Amino acid sequence: MEVKKDILWRVYLIYFFICLFGVAIIYKIFVIQFSEGDEWRAKSKNFSTKLFDVEAVRGNIYDANGILLATSLPYYEVGIDINVEATTKEVFEDNVDSLASCFSNLFPDKSEKEYKKLLTNARKKGDRWVVLRRGVSYAELQKIKKFPIICKGRNRGGFNYDQTNKRERPFQNLAGRTIGNFNKEGTGKSYGLEMAYNSYLQGESGQRLMQKIAGGVWKPLDEEDEVQLEDGEDVISTVDINIQDVASNSLMNSLKKHGADHGCLVLMEVKTGEVKAIANLTRKDSSTYVENLNYAVGVATVPGSTFKLASLVAVMEDYNVKLSEVIDIGNGVCYYSDAKVADSHHPEKSRLTVQEVFEQSSNVGVTKIITSYYGKDPQKYIDRLYQMNLNSPLNISLPGEALPYIKTTQDKSWSKISLPWISYGYESRITPLQILTFYSAIANNGKMMRPIFVKEIKKRGKTIKNFDPEVINPTICSQSTVDKAKKMMEGVVLNGTAKSLKAADYQIAGKTGTAQMGLVKGKMTYQASFVGYFPADNPKYACIVVVSAPSGDAYYGGVVAGPVFKDVADKVYSTSLEIHKEINSVQPKFALRAPSTKSGSQEEIDIILKRLKVPVKSNDKNAEWVSSSTTDSISINLSSQKIENDLKHKIIPNLVGMTAQDALYLLENNGIRVTIIGSGAVATQSLLEGTTFTKGTQITLQLI
Repeated sequence: MEVKKDILWRVYLIYFFICLFGVAIIYKIFVIQFSEGDEWRAKSKNFSTKLFDVEAVRGNIYDANGILLATSLPYYEVGIDINVEATTKEVFEDNVDSLASCFSNLFPDKSEKEYKKLLTNARKKGDRWVVLRRGVSYAELQKIKKFPIICKGRNRGGFNYDQTNKRERPFQNLAGRTIGNFNKEGTGKSYGLEMAYNSYLQGESGQRLMQKIAGGVWKPLDEEDEVQLEDGEDVISTVDINIQDVASNSLMNSLKKHGADHGCLVLMEVKTGEVKAIANLTRKDSSTYVENLNYAVGVATVPGSTFKLASLVAVMEDYNVKLSEVIDIGNGVCYYSDAKVADSHHPEKSRLTVQEVFEQSSNVGVTKIITSYYGKDPQKYIDRLYQMNLNSPLNISLPGEALPYIKTTQDKSWSKISLPWISYGYESRITPLQILTFYSAIANNGKMMRPIFVKEIKKRGKTIKNFDPEVINPTICSQSTVDKAKKMMEGVVLNGTAKSLKAADYQIAGKTGTAQMGLVKGKMTYQASFVGYFPADNPKYACIVVVSAPSGDAYYGGVVAGPVFKDVADKVYSTSLEIHKEINSVQPKFALRAPSTKSGSQEEIDIILKRLKVPVKSNDKNAEWVSSSTTDSISINLSSQKIENDLKHKIIPNLVGMTAQDALYLLENNGIRVTIIGSGAVATQSLLEGTTFTKGTQITLQLI
């Protein structure tokens, strides 16, 4: 009975304490919830964690030769938890001066005193995170990691950093509009390759766990908490930065010389449509031009006389007009419904052939040709232009392409003067790139290629996507018409308005253009252009140069734009070996003397002489080592040597005429110590042929 009471007493006592503990818990819950609730809620907001997006490293953009055009460089925001447990009062006081001094030396915009004050105040306030510097480069980050306290690392030193990437262009403004920009924040414009190929360049963002601490500052936690990101892929463009440099500088010099408002240039491969250079320059002030608008792609203007080729191609295709057909241009002036058409220069003669009309860029001649054949059916002329894709956008990969405009007879603005006006480049709107594509098609025997700006996409050096040439129109006109068009363009440079473009080593074909753009402050403004291809006999590249609103007296295409074209053509021709004709393509009528040949390995000598196309005669095709001689001046005689057999029997072989490399290989492999004097082939040897030797025997070889 007593035992039972004792057990019950203990049970009741335990039960009492459990109930008391439960009441205490309930009481604390009420205190936290209602009495201290606001305080804890405020602290929870200050000490919370959150996943933040981490931007992937954007892919690079390269030129056609692998030269870097745009890349993302890492920059860092660095900070420190100066109250981490390992940083005791003693450690802080012993190192704070040194740490402040190191930061001041690396970043002089703040004094040592200012850095020390920043660290000391953070220490006193108990701040767990203080930002020391933003915009730190990778090289600077590596130096910071060696500073006092920080050198202990993330856990013991409290050091941490957050990476951001900044887009940089090594060549700055060069091809800047084409390379472009991508603004993910939406606060600026996106354009160029950066925008067009953003899906490849941007990669896949990751996430990083950050902790919000006192002061509303987000502190990055361990790297292990990061969600893996995928860096962007690299874009290999068609642009050749060396040609681009020449193109931009030559265009800029012309713009400055003539005081022009703006200008553009495009160089394109005829057979592939690959754009090798594209420059767009706008005047910023009297001496500075910058790339801020892609005129070649995004601005459609009246083409002027460069459009005359399209008109004559149309009439030759529809009516088989001959280049020898004679046109009466009178005194170089004619009228259509009281609207005057006049040539820029008074003609030397009143009757010109179609070839001469094009060479002299006669406005009157072109309008008379077109109106005489299409006057009764102008829509047929328009239809032919449309069949040559002159009314269609190129649908290139770059954004912002302007739409071409060539009116039809159904257009409300069509009038009695529309047909003649369109024929020599007015009442139409076409971009320079669209004109260039047409001329390139003529150079490519009628096949029109779409201009392309990117060759391939790479990831970690491996090609994952190729961009092949694209055909817009396989045949814009017949081959006979192409041949006539080529002859006309060659005549422009040989006899016409672009005679200054004659080159000594290669021929250029093309067309000058001078268009009136309207009155500005009571003065007529002009657009000067030249478009063509080279070499004329085997077209490789097509190029267009447009200079807008030159302020001087010179405004003709051959004078203003032509020299820029030739600068670029000269550069490309001088550096493109595939354009040049083979110098030794014709076998000389006289016999060449065979070159002198050293003794050595028959296999190696035979390979070299075959590549040089030198006849070889050997007395033993199976011999490994041979000596050489010349008897008939045009062939090499090879005679076998028993070198390895001599060495096998410990006999010094004949080494005269052998290279030092072969002699060393043979002798040292047999234990002979060799001293070399001079360079060239072995002339004398200190141990004569037939001398016996033992391991360690010394021999001296004199080379000349």
